[in-house]
Amino acid sequence: MEQRKHWWNGKWGRIARKDVFLRVNGDTWHVEARAGGAEGVSRFFEFGGEDEALEAVRAMLNGPGTWRELSTRD
Repeated sequence: MEQRKHWWNGKWGRIARKDVFLRVNGDTWHVEARAGGAEGVSRFFEFGGEDEALEAVRAMLNGPGTWRELSTRD
């Protein structure tokens, strides 16, 4: 699975931090919405195409917080 993008709501701390990840594996696109940092709780969603996955990501980022895209590391 290849991680394509990662967004963060700009808040520190286990309670406030939220992350959204966009990943692809073959023809399946995966979105992970995580609350609470690395040890937090995640919800996972699968999509048949990139456009559908990005639409879901946009909906998740359309909320409170100063969302920013983090660079991905190879």
